[in-house]
Amino acid sequence: MMNSDELLWWLRLKGVPRVGPIKYRLLLKEFGSPQNVFQQSIAGLCRVEGVVEAIAEAIVGSRHDDSFAVSQMESAHKHGVSIITAGDPEFPENLKYFNDAPALLYVKGGFELQDQKAVAIVGSRDPSSYGRNVAGNLALELGKAGLTIVSGMARGIDTSAHLGALAAPARTIAVLGSGVDIPYPMENQKLRDRIAAQGAVISEYPMGTQPAAGLFPSRNRIITGLSLGVVAVEARTDSGVFSSVRWAADQGRDVFAVPGPVNSATSQGTNQLIKQGAKLVSNARDILEELKLEQRTYSKAQDIKSTPATPAPKLDEAEEKLYNTLTPEPRHIDDLPGMANLSSPELIKTLLSLELKGMVKQLPGKMFIRT
Repeated sequence: MMNSDELLWWLRLKGVPRVGPIKYRLLLKEFGSPQNVFQQSIAGLCRVEGVVEAIAEAIVGSRHDDSFAVSQMESAHKHGVSIITAGDPEFPENLKYFNDAPALLYVKGGFELQDQKAVAIVGSRDPSSYGRNVAGNLALELGKAGLTIVSGMARGIDTSAHLGALAAPARTIAVLGSGVDIPYPMENQKLRDRIAAQGAVISEYPMGTQPAAGLFPSRNRIITGLSLGVVAVEARTDSGVFSSVRWAADQGRDVFAVPGPVNSATSQGTNQLIKQGAKLVSNARDILEELKLEQRTYSKAQDIKSTPATPAPKLDEAEEKLYNTLTPEPRHIDDLPGMANLSSPELIKTLLSLELKGMVKQLPGKMFIRT
């Protein structure tokens, strides 16, 4: 990561009004560094595509103004946030080659080399239980295969995708439409902290930026840009998911969609995407094979087979009854008392015991599977 003096120049240019990602990168391409940008005359700056006289004057006028840059660095330090630029080696490889890629990112957590193998999972903020379960299970299985799961930490499908990745356990990245210090939605504050501990929470927007409708479509290009492909799980026909799909298509990313019931409003958008050429997905294997990443899964399975077996834990009568009731297919907690002939208090106690023994796993939406 660059030193604070260099970072000041990057942030100073970030704070100039109307210098968005595209203009920022064009200026970097022309002059090599933000510091060099600020050394140019108004006439010199205007030679850059899209830089009109008013923007050039704003750049020159900000040459000695450190107020925005210093406040951002102080706020980032206070919240344990790193600021990385396109000039840093930590900057994500998958984002480096887009004209509209962010010039810098605010990061709580960190990136790792394995994040180059990432898949985005997006969808409705008001999904059905079917959608939540599919998103959680896809993230779980893709995470187990070694992929990083990228989403936007919104309510609904995004939340289920992050929870599935955390349960794998796998790396997961949340891309926000606000500053990384602003918990949104509020109920996902704890989830944000869990993601930062097991991956990264990131934003291109300055510290303190409140969420606004106009910010989310732009952040979608980062979600898709970080990923090898994007999976739409549930979406209405007017869903913001179509913004992500358009970005993915422009960036040359694979687009996948999960089919749903024809009479479900939240599946009409994804069914439409499939008609338009999105690759139909029914399980994680479909995605892994399309992205030619299935070998990683097979080799991991082979590693497991070659590991000496450990003795199965001893189960009491209630544990054995519940374990035999569960299957690899998710079951909702409300269905289990009758199926296993256990009272609700006994069921909760037995589920916890089986989870601690590693024989049962809880998925998003109070769903449980046998491991």
